[in-house]
Amino acid sequence: MHNADRTTSTAAPSYRERLSPSLWVLVSAAVCAPMAAIVFAPLDGTIALAVGFAVGAAIVVALLATAPTIAVVDGVLRVGRARIPVSDLGTPEPLEGQAARSARGPELGRDDWHLLRGGVDGVVRVPVTDVEDPATHWVFSSRTPDRVAAMITRAQRGR
Repeated sequence: MHNADRTTSTAAPSYRERLSPSLWVLVSAAVCAPMAAIVFAPLDGTIALAVGFAVGAAIVVALLATAPTIAVVDGVLRVGRARIPVSDLGTPEPLEGQAARSARGPELGRDDWHLLRGGVDGVVRVPVTDVEDPATHWVFSSRTPDRVAAMITRAQRGR
């Protein structure tokens, strides 16, 4: 069936980043393969190798597939499964180094919404200006916090 009124958006997102696990996390997950193989080694060596390979591959694929993304698309900030219009946000703050560590730790408020990933040093903190929203800030990890903050600001200006 042809629907002439259907509209599709082919515009690329203003910004998109996947917070995939670091290489060390993937290597650590792959260590599960020999452990699974050892469990099945008394039964049969071939079965043990197959199970070990399957377990290691499944864990690595699961880690990559479930990695959250950050995107600024059509005036909406998307971090993982959460979404908020950029019009409900204040001025974003890109943080790195000690400031990022403080934002992830002692400065993280109890009313702040956050998505923090180990192995990703940069952080973006954005105040929420919507009085109806229970979160006061969004705090999330990013490998390029300056670019995320610039794209949020650009989307707020409507460019």
